[in-house]
Amino acid sequence: MDIQERGYARPEALVSTQWVSDHLDDPMVRIIESNEDPLLYASGHLPSAVEVDWTRDLNDPVVRDYLDREGFQRLASRIGITPETQVVFYGDRNNWWACYAFWVFQLFGHRNASVMDGGRLRWMNEGRPMATEVASFPATRYEAPVRDDQHERVFRDGVLRHLEDRGKLIDVRSPEEYSGERLHMPDFPNEGALRGGHIPTAKSVPWARAVNPQSGEFLTATELRAIYEEEAELSSTDDVVVYCRIGERSSHTWFVLKYLLGYDQVRNYDGSWTEWGNLVGSPIER
Repeated sequence: MDIQERGYARPEALVSTQWVSDHLDDPMVRIIESNEDPLLYASGHLPSAVEVDWTRDLNDPVVRDYLDREGFQRLASRIGITPETQVVFYGDRNNWWACYAFWVFQLFGHRNASVMDGGRLRWMNEGRPMATEVASFPATRYEAPVRDDQHERVFRDGVLRHLEDRGKLIDVRSPEEYSGERLHMPDFPNEGALRGGHIPTAKSVPWARAVNPQSGEFLTATELRAIYEEEAELSSTDDVVVYCRIGERSSHTWFVLKYLLGYDQVRNYDGSWTEWGNLVGSPIER
């Protein structure tokens, strides 16, 4: 089904693989690959796509935080974009890390941004061309605002206040992580959480339910509302906090709620379980 026919609140936040194919050489569009697997870009990527690595490019190398304004400006200059450039993110794992990069760009106010529906999986399944040479573009001068941590992001104290205010929470991890049976995803290392379980009152909605596992495409708005509103009892007027283990999976759900379903108040708790599961005295349910 065409993206415009799926009933999304902000369909411009998604573009199709055909749209990307038609704009590979558009100077006002920059295609950005962001993956969980750091070897994928070198093995083959969309022609003209640049790489934004979640650890090397988006995170501070010392403090657990994201890059600052100056760091973002350097990144934007290196990949050759201006505030007017439309950046289109895609990647592996059904665009999980692509949505994470999209979210970080929103902290710096780069609103002209989209996600390629279906990610690497759909592009490759359609037999579209891949390239191995590293794409490069002339450096630009990018003036970014100071990073905004108020509207799209929430910290642990904000989550505690959210609990006091009886706000809605969505835990997007696996059911085993939610129940406390596991401290991390299957086949992934434990990232340091000492306690298992979930934040009290949080509803369990694993992030991957929002996509078609065969094509990697997002479900229609009707299908998404059945999951988040009928099952998880959310409303578009709710103040919602989403979390996972370090904020990567929850950025995917943040994108779904904010852009596809039109939620005005949804924030990503990127401290997530690696922080909450280590806080002395933090409330936990199993």
